[in-house]
Amino acid sequence: MARSKEFDVDNVLGKAMNVFWQQGYEKTSMQDLVTGMGIHKRSMYDTFGDKHTLYIKAMERFAEMTASKMEGRVEGTDSAKEAIRLLFDTIIYKQESEPTGCLLVNTAVELANHDPAATSKVNEAFLQTEQLFERLVVQGQASGEISSRHQAANLAVFLHNALVGLRVMVKTTPDKDKLQTIADTTLGMLD
Repeated sequence: MARSKEFDVDNVLGKAMNVFWQQGYEKTSMQDLVTGMGIHKRSMYDTFGDKHTLYIKAMERFAEMTASKMEGRVEGTDSAKEAIRLLFDTIIYKQESEPTGCLLVNTAVELANHDPAATSKVNEAFLQTEQLFERLVVQGQASGEISSRHQAANLAVFLHNALVGLRVMVKTTPDKDKLQTIADTTLGMLD
């Protein structure tokens, strides 16, 4: 007779995600995961498979959470420029309980050269963010709030690139004024 799980799978996946987010893939040991998740090693293997499979699941979870957070942040905002500003502010003024930076950006830097599965997940999530920016730019261009001198798709890629850079910067500088200047300058490109 099979035993039932004595833990909440979603909860322990969130804990694994945080361990990977703080330490990266390579520096996270199986013992770090077992300790951080609060489950036995056998349960971890039975539920999630190997470390790499768990990492991919943690990335998927992070991407879903991030996309939901971004969509929720801009929902109901009438101004496209204000919605874009809110996305940048989400990075600058993150919740203190979260590790600094972004698991997806960290993964791109750490694993992109040798892990096609991780790179694919990063690219999927990045594309989703670019599509959100493109929808906002199209909305802003239609209302006249954002200049039409650049194609919406090109502005979306530019905005996403700036957002990724900002996600790196928050790891290295606590200077909110500097981070806000980066966001303000980026948003100035929309005029």
